[in-house]
Amino acid sequence: MAILYVGIDLAKNVFAVHGVDEHGKPALVWPKVTRDKLHERVAALPPCTIGMEACSGAHHWARLFGDLGHTVRLMAPKFVAPYRLSGRRGKNDAADAAAICEAVQRPNMRFVPVKSVDPQARLTLHRTRQGFVEQRTATLNRIRGLLSEFGVVLPLKAATVRREAAAGLEALPGWARLAIGDLLDEVRRLDERVVEYDRHLAHLAREDERARRLMRLSGVGETTATALLATVGNGHDFRCGRQFAAWLGLVPGQYSSGGKTRLGRITKTGDPYLRTLLILGARAVLALAKTKTDSISRWAAVLEQRRGYWKAVVAIAAKNARLAWAVLAKGEAFKMPA
Repeated sequence: MAILYVGIDLAKNVFAVHGVDEHGKPALVWPKVTRDKLHERVAALPPCTIGMEACSGAHHWARLFGDLGHTVRLMAPKFVAPYRLSGRRGKNDAADAAAICEAVQRPNMRFVPVKSVDPQARLTLHRTRQGFVEQRTATLNRIRGLLSEFGVVLPLKAATVRREAAAGLEALPGWARLAIGDLLDEVRRLDERVVEYDRHLAHLAREDERARRLMRLSGVGETTATALLATVGNGHDFRCGRQFAAWLGLVPGQYSSGGKTRLGRITKTGDPYLRTLLILGARAVLALAKTKTDSISRWAAVLEQRRGYWKAVVAIAAKNARLAWAVLAKGEAFKMPA
């Protein structure tokens, strides 16, 4: 009996596999497969469609199974959740594998593109850099919290925390002076690491023609351009720029009932890292809009006056997302706005 669809519940060490035939009947149930045996057992299967959740390690397994001749589909966990039989039956890995197998058969299921090795490696640069930035923020907040115990209350601005903490270091009692000094040294070390990774990303951007085209957009620099390339590639997984902006969560949520439609806050779905970069770029555009005369800056300045600061920021970020998709999908055929 031919196996058409297989669902695999991924884990670190022990996996669950569930397969069905052309009639949708279970034809393969492996509740426990160790990591070192998974590739061997999947290689023995005839070519079929394999579904997995887009979680840690999913792209690695997708590449391996794709090389074996299988069609691999990755899905966001939230799209698999409705197919889980929870409640009194509880939750286990075998049931999760069956839910994944059911979800991958749905005709309207939205899939996550499988990343090749090179984009995955480039994304590693971004994830590591972002980790350093988050560590630096956490360390600065720790300094603020510790200093407050000695009556020194500092604002959130990072530059002020660095300056005031260093200036008041000698006034602190012995052990506190040692601890705050070490934390300031850690902040400086993280600064150096962030700058180093910025150089790596700048090098990647200079070497890629697509990144150079993206950086011609207002509010898109080396970090955003390389992140867009590593995440969405040529943009062909999206039908249009509006769909890409919706995937990033830069469109308002819709609430409709009784023929009445109300638009709410942005959905904030999709990749939060890309969305954050586009928002930061939009804020930079808006900050300089009043000093420039190009069409984008004039439109941004008028929009801020008419709708307010944050709505203007989101609108600029969504516009940049649509333009970025056009640059990636159409290449040189796309004419940049004046």
